[in-house]
Amino acid sequence: MKTLYGFLPQFAGGIAAGLMVGIGGTVLLSCESAVVGAVMFTVALLSICFLGFYLFTGKIGFVAEGANLRTAAELAVGLLGNFIGATLTGLIVGFARPGIVARAQASCETRLDNGILCAFVLGCLCGVLMYVAVKIYKNGSALGIIFCIPVFILCGFEHSIADMFYFALARRIDLAYFGFIASVIAGNSVGAIAIAWLLRLCAGKKTGE
Repeated sequence: MKTLYGFLPQFAGGIAAGLMVGIGGTVLLSCESAVVGAVMFTVALLSICFLGFYLFTGKIGFVAEGANLRTAAELAVGLLGNFIGATLTGLIVGFARPGIVARAQASCETRLDNGILCAFVLGCLCGVLMYVAVKIYKNGSALGIIFCIPVFILCGFEHSIADMFYFALARRIDLAYFGFIASVIAGNSVGAIAIAWLLRLCAGKKTGE
């Protein structure tokens, strides 16, 4: 029990982050303008970063730098919290805002039709932008969030936690959903870790010069 309690900050922070992503997804689906919706979606990562919530896609690139059993467990617990927060938000919003359910359903069908490989590739590209956004924030500026988040949305890249919300809102949680989400999680992770690794290589070259 004491061990489980030690992961409570990641679990609670994960639920809160999933909630904020769900709120961001709600405003995105509520806007007629894709650009306006994409910009307003930034409320999610801005809140998560400034309030210290635990978002898997914002952590994986950094945690992987010093990965061990403890950090791996934290990631897993945080991801579970993200799933619970995003899924519950999707179900609640679907009940209270039935008018946007059809938009979520159409979006989810398109995602599934694209296939698992596309989900992975688009997830990788989203992972790159998520790492860059959080890295710039850690360096003292919110500009990375303000620009990177709308860019990944408008490009159609896949964000695993946002997709958890969309599928819950669309009432589409089945085997196809879990396969899709697993592919996006893998893509988000690979993209974030890859760009973090490239950044370290760049920093090492500069130091050598």
